[in-house]
Amino acid sequence: MGTAAMLRAAGVGLGDEVVVPAFGNVEVAEAVTMAGALPVFADIDPATYCLDAAAVEAAVTSRTAAVVVVHRFGRLADIGRLHALGQRHGLLVLEHGESEAPYDEIAQRRERAAYLDAKLRGVRTPDDGDGHTYQQYVVRVPGNGRPDRDAFARAVRARGVECRVPVKTPVHRLPEFRRCVALPETERASDETLALPVDASLTKRDMHRIVSACNALGGLLQPAF
Repeated sequence: MGTAAMLRAAGVGLGDEVVVPAFGNVEVAEAVTMAGALPVFADIDPATYCLDAAAVEAAVTSRTAAVVVVHRFGRLADIGRLHALGQRHGLLVLEHGESEAPYDEIAQRRERAAYLDAKLRGVRTPDDGDGHTYQQYVVRVPGNGRPDRDAFARAVRARGVECRVPVKTPVHRLPEFRRCVALPETERASDETLALPVDASLTKRDMHRIVSACNALGGLLQPAF
């Protein structure tokens, strides 16, 4: 059952608000509107890129009926705090997860992530956290916003390393969902994040190439720490 159907089945609809993240795909906000409700955007935890429980609580009003939590990049949201918040306010809490990989593949991704953690310089490596499965290995590129990250990405690609911007435009910036809302961590993450390869199929030579390409640029940028 999709998110829109689950919201409708729970009686969420016209006049209701549903708290969702703006950092990520538009489909969650679209599902809320399909159910007839209004998506309300809350900020993220900068370590997990998932909804921050305190930000969700601040977004709750008398019209709030539900929260849709999206687990991101292989990290889980603080679902315990979010469910407790839902119980306090009488809210439906739905989880929007990512497809799970086989254990062996996750173990290999973790091995490659550990190598990158140890070797990369000049970028901020991910917070490994509990149970991180590294569906994406997302670093922060230091600097003054998106131009620095985008220039870094172009230079890394020019050295033969594929990389991608995980969230090019947060949902609250899109014309159909534009909101005047302060989401500083969401804005910062959309401007700074870059996903580097961490696939289980990568060889030692591939991993060395990734590190060399990134570290060749690290000295040109201000450290993020």
